Amino acid sequence: MKIAAYILGAIVLLALGGWLYLRAPDIPAKDLAPKYARNNSRYAELSNGVRLHYLESGPADAPAVLLVHGFGDNSFSWDGWAKALAPAHRVIAVDLPGHGLTEAPADFVAAADKYADVLDELRAKLGITEWAVAGNSLGGSVAWQSALRHPAHVSELILVAAGGWPSKAIDEDPPLAFRLMRYKLGRDFIASIDNKPLIIEGLKRNVVDDKVLTDDFIQRWADLQRLPGHRAILMSLNPGSAAASAEKLAAIKIPTLILWGKQDPLLDVSGADQFKAAIPQAELIIYPDVGHLPQWEQPDRTGQDAAKFLARHAEP
Repeated sequence: MKIAAYILGAIVLLALGGWLYLRAPDIPAKDLAPKYARNNSRYAELSNGVRLHYLESGPADAPAVLLVHGFGDNSFSWDGWAKALAPAHRVIAVDLPGHGLTEAPADFVAAADKYADVLDELRAKLGITEWAVAGNSLGGSVAWQSALRHPAHVSELILVAAGGWPSKAIDEDPPLAFRLMRYKLGRDFIASIDNKPLIIEGLKRNVVDDKVLTDDFIQRWADLQRLPGHRAILMSLNPGSAAASAEKLAAIKIPTLILWGKQDPLLDVSGADQFKAAIPQAELIIYPDVGHLPQWEQPDRTGQDAAKFLARHAEP
């Protein structure tokens, strides 16, 4: 009994020491914005206290394309696609509440369907009648939720390693951050620390070529997660809001492009086939030697494939 008590005490002390070492305060938006905002940064004041940041590129009167990042990511990960799409499109890459330079109350609950409604509010505020919606991972869930919840305003759909289907990889060998998020104590821990070590571990698993993970890229992820309220919002994520089914997706009648990395270690490539089978007008491209972030790992190729898809379906 004494040995067990000593071991338990040692574990508690190690955990406390780790928390004391990693704990980190918020970084105010006034300090982050000068470092990361760009000349094409824009802000929209939306309902429920959301001040949404987005990057806008291309002609204002061109067909609009919305780009939606994944969990913990930010709008800057779409730089390659913005370059590929901007010559013929008004490109809007957003920071979801809890991400990037967007400001939102800490009690905002992250959910794919709620995010879809926030983005439709942005669309209306910008005076856009309809737009193509592309999303990666969680952002892919937001994209197909947008097509279902706001069908009159979504013209085309692009799903990039989109969330929705159960993944054997997540169930059996998830990143450390996802393991911790299974427990309230783990979520509380993540919400109070500098997540850079967890970010590095997760990102390195998610790409085939880790040379794309520059120091600046990783530091931006880590810094932007410390904007006030962000970590609490990230830890509030409701996974059920991103659950797909063949019955749901059959209602999507618009042209759809599915892009997936064959070596995706987070969301099984089998999810690509499930989306393809469920959505009537879906096309599928699978990239060899690409992981979970095709738009960052292969920005030129994937961005050009997206541009060609949108060009084929453009109104005459």
